[in-house]
Amino acid sequence: MSSARRTDRQVTAPHVADSHDLIRVHGARENNLKDVSIEIPKRRLTVFTGVSGSGKSSLVFNTIAAESQRLINETYSAFVQGFMPTLARPEVDVLDGLTTAIIVDQQRMGADPRSTVGTATDVNAMLRILFSRLGDPHIGPPSAYSFNTASVRASGAITVERGNKKAVKATYERTGGMCTHCEGRGKVSDIDLSQLYDDSKSLAEGAFTIPGWKSDSQWTVQVYAQSGFVDPDKPIREYTEKELRDFLYGEPVKVKVSGVNLTYEGLIPKIQKSFLSKDKEAMQPHIRAFVERAVTFTTCPECDGTRLSEGARSSRIGKISIADACAMEIRDLAEWVRGLDDPSVAPLLTALRDTLDSFVEIGLGYLSLDRPAGTLSGGEAQRVKMIRHLGSSLTDTTYVFDEPTIGLHPHDIQRMNDLLLRLRDKGNTVLVVEHKPETIAIADHVVDLGPGAGTAGGTVCFEGTVEGLRAGDTVTGRHLDDRSSLKETVREPTGTLEIRGATTHNLQDVDVDVPLGVLCVVTGVAGSGKSSLIHGSVPAGADVVSVDQSPIKGSRRSNPATYTGLLDPIRKAFAKANGVKPALFSANSEGACPTCNGAGVIYTDLAMMAGVATPCEDCEGKRFQPSVLEYRLGGRDISEVLAMSVAQAEEFFATGEARTPAAHKILDRLADVGLGYLTLGQPLTTLSGGERQRLKLATHMGDKGGVYVLDEPTTGLHLADVEQLLGLLDRLVDAGKSVIVIEHHQAVMAHADWIIDLGPGAGHDGGRIVFEGTPADLVADRSTLTGEHLAAYVGA
Repeated sequence: MSSARRTDRQVTAPHVADSHDLIRVHGARENNLKDVSIEIPKRRLTVFTGVSGSGKSSLVFNTIAAESQRLINETYSAFVQGFMPTLARPEVDVLDGLTTAIIVDQQRMGADPRSTVGTATDVNAMLRILFSRLGDPHIGPPSAYSFNTASVRASGAITVERGNKKAVKATYERTGGMCTHCEGRGKVSDIDLSQLYDDSKSLAEGAFTIPGWKSDSQWTVQVYAQSGFVDPDKPIREYTEKELRDFLYGEPVKVKVSGVNLTYEGLIPKIQKSFLSKDKEAMQPHIRAFVERAVTFTTCPECDGTRLSEGARSSRIGKISIADACAMEIRDLAEWVRGLDDPSVAPLLTALRDTLDSFVEIGLGYLSLDRPAGTLSGGEAQRVKMIRHLGSSLTDTTYVFDEPTIGLHPHDIQRMNDLLLRLRDKGNTVLVVEHKPETIAIADHVVDLGPGAGTAGGTVCFEGTVEGLRAGDTVTGRHLDDRSSLKETVREPTGTLEIRGATTHNLQDVDVDVPLGVLCVVTGVAGSGKSSLIHGSVPAGADVVSVDQSPIKGSRRSNPATYTGLLDPIRKAFAKANGVKPALFSANSEGACPTCNGAGVIYTDLAMMAGVATPCEDCEGKRFQPSVLEYRLGGRDISEVLAMSVAQAEEFFATGEARTPAAHKILDRLADVGLGYLTLGQPLTTLSGGERQRLKLATHMGDKGGVYVLDEPTTGLHLADVEQLLGLLDRLVDAGKSVIVIEHHQAVMAHADWIIDLGPGAGHDGGRIVFEGTPADLVADRSTLTGEHLAAYVGA
């Protein structure tokens, strides 16, 4: 008996392995974090809140998740590490109790033309195997159904070096499914020749209309004029067939122009190399406008946009080809797969059904597998990445989410919450960076960072339960139960923008009048057709300023001053005050420190080990030559000005010797969108998603447009910042602008003058106007999902 009791005591005593139930962070100093020390419970759902720029991402992604990934990478051999991205150790004293981190962030999926929802989630790979086994007629292995694989045939002699060398005749053949005409892209580009030249003129008269091509001095133009292939004094429309072929499609050949050897090449390949091979976003505005005019993309006539060869389209299971399967909405495809029953592919069908059901469960059943990955919104891309983790058998893993409710209608947020809780209940640690009160409410543990943004943030203001946060005196706690009320009076429209017969994507012949001169909100569940209606039907002309969710492109040398054009007036002001060239005041030009080339840090590559960035000893991280720092404006040198926050610089450039109206105007706009805390020289790579979108909005506010189209401007905004955004939208409308906002946030809906609600569902269940009118009418009506949620929000 006594031995049995002793055994019982041993079983019930806590095992030492069970004591590691916390992730401990001590002395975190990444970006703006100020020696942060916290303890996060494992196997719980922890939500990180705080105003935009308070340090949430620095703590969760750049410290906890980054160190977890770095430690995992170090378990591989040095050879394998050489092929992996090098990760530096975060600025932190102690990180204890880490588990494997799986990061599901908002990074847009690759916009490669051949990347689709199907290829990004491996569903296409499963479908290809399915059709290669069950398709009739059988056309070959899985590669025969792939639009990324071209058919290859080769034959010849190969030498086999084994014993006596001898030549062996060999043939090689691989069947691919790529359409040869569009090379698996589904679209073909066509260059509009009328945008390249005026055919009524000769080259000597300046026929070219390409930006920067001047007849008299430009070497490129002289190559054509003096090549000998065409008559420079003859109008282009009078060229013979041979002259026109040489002029447009001539092969590269050396020619002598004014005694200099240069390469002559046909105009079409020349344009393709010099303009079409470059990133359109990185071009100067007038060059980008030219490319958009000159190049048109049309659906491939041979494959009808399916990207697949005729053979791949001819093979069917029942009446469905792989092209038909990829074009279906995923929920319809899931039903079709459920109807297949063949023992020879039973494991494949089970895996395919589970993956397709995950799409439907996560609210993406309205997508199709052939949808280009680059067209997904940030929220859709994040949910697509979640799919591969939903059925995972892994436990005791840390899942890290970056605002998973972005792009979700209030109706869909509950579904996302259920998924987060399901991951937690499997025994995982779930860390979520979030602003939405609906998701904060389900947290087991809350960490609130702040109190402000940038240098005013970076400290933990609160740690504990949701009830504790609500009772606490923090910015998040005070605003957690904020509810906007409906406006008593709404503005009267000054006109209408007529949209007739809109059929983009899932829109079902929509007719709607969008009121102008007011704040108009377009809403509806995710996938109901909001973006298709506005971006697809509102013409992007000279009078329309569109601020979408496409990412800002910029290296660590780019910063708010360079991106907004603020650095130009600052450089000119410094140059004028000191009687020198403006180029001296650019860290990317003549004024750069020669040791670090204006980067401010020296990067040392340590092969498979983490690279090291050390401040440049010569310029002490200031990025400029010492001689440049002797020039001053208003008592400050250029490095001191770039170290100022927007709010400080706004004051600095307003009066006195440093008064620069052009710079002050840009700084005013940055402060208007709530970015007063950003420093002018902060690298763009360190900004959060919400900060980048507001930076883009501030830049576009200077555009001379009458209609502003904003796509979910509350993305990444704290509850306290939404109020400031509403004030900004009001100021735009009161200044005579028309503002059209695609939005899910109930505060923005309640503040609108007019609401257009699409639905009733997503995909083919949406694409119709289900309500048009004022927010008060929508609440009183309650006939749509949006109406029900808005009524609950305003307490009606």
